[in-house]
Amino acid sequence: MIRNPILPGFNPDPSICRVGDVYYIATSTFEWFPGVALYHSKDLANWRPIGHALTRRSQLDLLGVTDSSGIWAPSLSYADGQFHLIYTIVRTRATNFKDVHNYLVTSPTITGPWSEPIYLNSSGFDPSLFHDEDGRKWLANMVWDFRPGKPRFAGILLQEYSPSEGRLVGSVTKILQKPILSEGPNLYKRDGWYYLMLAEGGTGWNHGIAMARSRSITGPYELDPQPLVITSRKNPALPLQKAGHGELVQTPTGEWHLVHLASRPAYPERRCILGRETCIQKVIWSEDGWLRLAHGGTDPLVELPGPAGIAPCLWPDEPARDEFDETALSPRWQSLRVPIDDSWVSLSQRPGWLRLLGRESQHSLFNQSLVARRLTSLPATIETCMQFEPQSFMQSAGLILYYDTRNHFHLRMTSDESMGKVLMLTVTDDGNYAELGQPLKVNDWQSVFLRATMTDERTQFLASRDGSAWQSIGPALDTSKLSDDYGSGMKFTGTLIGICCQDLAGTRAIADFDYFELLSV
Repeated sequence: MIRNPILPGFNPDPSICRVGDVYYIATSTFEWFPGVALYHSKDLANWRPIGHALTRRSQLDLLGVTDSSGIWAPSLSYADGQFHLIYTIVRTRATNFKDVHNYLVTSPTITGPWSEPIYLNSSGFDPSLFHDEDGRKWLANMVWDFRPGKPRFAGILLQEYSPSEGRLVGSVTKILQKPILSEGPNLYKRDGWYYLMLAEGGTGWNHGIAMARSRSITGPYELDPQPLVITSRKNPALPLQKAGHGELVQTPTGEWHLVHLASRPAYPERRCILGRETCIQKVIWSEDGWLRLAHGGTDPLVELPGPAGIAPCLWPDEPARDEFDETALSPRWQSLRVPIDDSWVSLSQRPGWLRLLGRESQHSLFNQSLVARRLTSLPATIETCMQFEPQSFMQSAGLILYYDTRNHFHLRMTSDESMGKVLMLTVTDDGNYAELGQPLKVNDWQSVFLRATMTDERTQFLASRDGSAWQSIGPALDTSKLSDDYGSGMKFTGTLIGICCQDLAGTRAIADFDYFELLSV
């Protein structure tokens, strides 16, 4: 059996391809670095991370991008003996405008190294590359219209891409425009038809996937008589909500599957703390040639049978505790906007510990010293052990539960002029910064153990000097505020958990972390 989500926690906009008997998925990473998370599987049910595609600043410059901008909706494909990855960098999304740039990188292997980027266009986002049977390649993307009074989602554009010239060539054709918000175009060819798959209704509660088809790649396209292939909009009681934005893959035995994003809201607020996740459904083609869910209807299933003729392939469980004993961080770890490099993080200066050199605040869009990983389930307990000797209030370090610069919880050690070394809980709630509860003096603590216990309703921070006797720090917090659905602005990521160090005086204070542990109940 397959149980959804197959990629839990902040893994939206899945793009899938198969090479031989191995399946690969790429997902959006937004302001997090490295860019474009990559996973592989041999059975469509069990997946493991294999790193990221965009690992160099020359491929991905995110410095200064706003929350939930950066990498949107990558498109992964394989043809001509190499992987092709199309991706968007969203640099601005203010008022009517979006400054977006679309690029292509290639690699003979999924693990890279991936090539330097080829610039494609900037007319819109969600680009994908279609490899036609005649060897020609075509780029499809939605077009964004910033003009007052015009529909923002102004249709789907198509243009040919020339591999030999490394650029788009020929005329640009608008192949479809619908009166509903349509994005995420992907093209497929089957039985002489070109099928256009679209994400529709916005990536929220009204999300869904629609289809159109044509005998010619440039159209005209006729719409599927069934408005949506999959959606959760009609049934708010479904455990998988916001279902939409997907891609197709065919197994060696001829079965078809659809990967798509969905979210699991926490009640009663109906907020999606884990963000948008990747799910999968089995699909079939109807007698009249339209894509349909194999189980009927349009509701996504939590459980479904695995593909026929493919034996289960389990991967070893990831250890709950990262001891920081390796020479490089696990691919599950990411940083904000900038690469993880030895200018601010080290696993070698103090073997067995992760060392962070303090930089800008946790509200910065530029150079934070923060490493984090996805929260994939609740309830959960997160724990670390830190050694840190702050010399002023400008220096702090600790455990952070992070949605974005406007919403995060931070249990930190700092220095107070009258109390000396203290632990305190700080919260940024929809952009409003506050210090909660009474600071705890820890002048004689050599190490400090930091813990957060999380349910989908409440988060409590705790501290200990020995890892055995724990005391609460600050009040219990509303976990659901770390979600797509809380606060101002449109949000597209999910909750990440990690460690960080700040030094607003610019003296690069050092914080050492012995381990990081995530226990899911």
